[in-house]
Amino acid sequence: MESGANPLYRCSNCRNPLALVEDLLSKNYLAKSGKAYMFQHAMNVVLGPKYDKQLITGGYTIAGIFCSKCGEELGWKYVQAYDMKNRFKEGKFILEEIKMFQKY
Repeated sequence: MESGANPLYRCSNCRNPLALVEDLLSKNYLAKSGKAYMFQHAMNVVLGPKYDKQLITGGYTIAGIFCSKCGEELGWKYVQAYDMKNRFKEGKFILEEIKMFQKY
């Protein structure tokens, strides 16, 4: 996989691969640090405990996601949305822009 065939987003702290460019769904999210991206899948991440949180768009059960190599907090995974119009987010990953970089 390291052959450079697929562009990747990597952890800005340790360069661990986190997500493929083709799994990027949106760049229109906000996190604590600012801009964040939504991905269909994320790799090399560890999920923290689930908890309920009120976000800008409604109430959710989310779990923090952390780099499996260095432990850096990267964002969160939507576990459950309490509003029907936000159900499409369930199972998706939000990665903070400042915590990753794109590598070709």
